[in-house]
Amino acid sequence: MGGAEDDEPLSKRVKVSFRESADRSNGTFLRDPVSSPLSDLMVCPLEIQGDDEVVGRKGVVKKVELVQIITETLYSLGYKKAGAQLEEESGIPLHPSLVNLFMQQILDGKWDESIATLHKIGLVDEKIVKLASFMILEQKFFELLDREKVMDALKTLRTEIAPLCINSDRVRNLSFCIISPSQQVVSGESGPEIMKIKLRTKLLEELQGLFPTTVMPPEKRLIHLVEQGLEFQLGSCSLHNSLSNDMSLLTDHH
Repeated sequence: MGGAEDDEPLSKRVKVSFRESADRSNGTFLRDPVSSPLSDLMVCPLEIQGDDEVVGRKGVVKKVELVQIITETLYSLGYKKAGAQLEEESGIPLHPSLVNLFMQQILDGKWDESIATLHKIGLVDEKIVKLASFMILEQKFFELLDREKVMDALKTLRTEIAPLCINSDRVRNLSFCIISPSQQVVSGESGPEIMKIKLRTKLLEELQGLFPTTVMPPEKRLIHLVEQGLEFQLGSCSLHNSLSNDMSLLTDHH
């Protein structure tokens, strides 16, 4: 009391005390709280370091998976730059590089290359590899017919699709598309299209549902988890008397 310390403003003395207490706690704060932005102070420390790094008080949310589904949500909402920046800054890719190559090959219609990449991804279940190959070759078959390359389509059916020995009834139906012109095209909004032809993006969605989530994280997973949380709050509200669309993500429902 009565020293030079008492002449300092209270806010400064609090800051100094805060900094010293952080130093004594063996680095709970990695930066000086006085100079760090507010957003840095609000970041919760990770409970576990390494490959199994988790976040949250319960210790059940894996950081890598959380970042991946946030990234996927950004992409699905159209924030492609933000998604790419999150991948770069976190060092956590949404997909392995081979999977990115595979997806781009599907979108570009490079069917033979995509099947070659498929076998390099490292899928353990051979049934998944064969089924995915069937789906890709089926799309190749349809697009060849769409370009009136009937002989190439027939070759694909005989030498690539049939040897997979998957869904013989479906193979038979595909052969009818060659035999019967009426089975080949249907009227679409933008002109003639192969009957039941799948857009390449739709094919990717179907492949995504086929692959393990470790290879291709499911689409809109974060939104699904948020909806589950809201439904749980709704089901736990014994006196619920409001519309579901009145619920907010910013507060717990009661």
